[in-house]
Amino acid sequence: MVVMGKEQQQPEEGKVVQEEVQVVQETVPPEEEDDKEAEAVLVHKISGLAAAIGKLPSLSPSPEVNALFTELVTACIPRSTVDVERLGLELQEMRGRLIRLCADAEGLLEAHYSDLLAAFDNPLEHLSLFPYFNNYILLSQLEHGLLARHVPGPAPSRVAFVGSGPLPLSSLVLAARHLPGASFDNYDICGDANERARRLVRGDGALQARMAFRTSDVADVTRDLASYDAVFLAALVGMAAEEKARVVEHLGRHMAPGAALVVRSAHGARGFLYPVVDPEEIRRGGFDVLAVHHPEGEVINSVIIARKPVAVDAHAAGGVGVAELGHAHAHAHGAVLSRPCLCCEIEARAHQKMEEVAMEQLPS
Repeated sequence: MVVMGKEQQQPEEGKVVQEEVQVVQETVPPEEEDDKEAEAVLVHKISGLAAAIGKLPSLSPSPEVNALFTELVTACIPRSTVDVERLGLELQEMRGRLIRLCADAEGLLEAHYSDLLAAFDNPLEHLSLFPYFNNYILLSQLEHGLLARHVPGPAPSRVAFVGSGPLPLSSLVLAARHLPGASFDNYDICGDANERARRLVRGDGALQARMAFRTSDVADVTRDLASYDAVFLAALVGMAAEEKARVVEHLGRHMAPGAALVVRSAHGARGFLYPVVDPEEIRRGGFDVLAVHHPEGEVINSVIIARKPVAVDAHAAGGVGVAELGHAHAHAHGAVLSRPCLCCEIEARAHQKMEEVAMEQLPS
């Protein structure tokens, strides 16, 4: 409610002048009121689940752990108007703690299933035992489809996956279903995770020959980054915004011109599960942002497709300015240069349904 008053006048002698006061009731559209109420209910529920998860004695898979995280994921998946970046300080701190708890639980879950799968003669035949395997099938199909559409040309022959973990399902699905001619270097800072991952490909000689597992922080990888046609950045590599920005900036400095970068992000309430990546940070890291896609349904992660610009010699190009050439080059490949993040979000929402229809038409 807003109170508005006219400028008070000095009363004449012997006369009382009553100040006029006008009360204006702010009107909020009913749908916005409904959205805000729904947001408040959802955030309250997620806060309660975060508190319960934080009190667990262990995050290793168990009926209690599985039930709490299933309830959390189920709450976050539906379409929501929640903007996690605008939450108050206390809720932001809760969200940061929750994302780290999710990361720890995800690592333990993947290690558990990696050990279980390793007991089979050919672990790759039993990947569907992992409860979220179908999500990786759909996510990999989405990423490959967006990459092929927005970065035309030959399919990548050398791929790096940063943050592959003990159960590198993304690399395995991409290599087996979408990029059968590519070699994959999987980077993880944990040696135990890489040892677990190596055991999964031992039953498939052809795939094993295309899969390398490197124990390294990507911040320490420099020259090798220039050899990749595409780099995939897992959602949990650099969980804080400043950490993610440093990783992207490092990739932008060392990746080859023309190479593609695929970054996983989150949108809406899914930002309670994974970090949200601002496309503007990708641009500041030295890339052209080609697409921002926010899926609905089972696929949880948003996908950002970017590309490192190709340097152009102005003299060789007949005197045309480098800036103009860069602008034309980027738009020839569908890039959106120097747009604010909001525009990317609006564009993504406007084209979301078209992307979903296109994804359904892609071959499995």
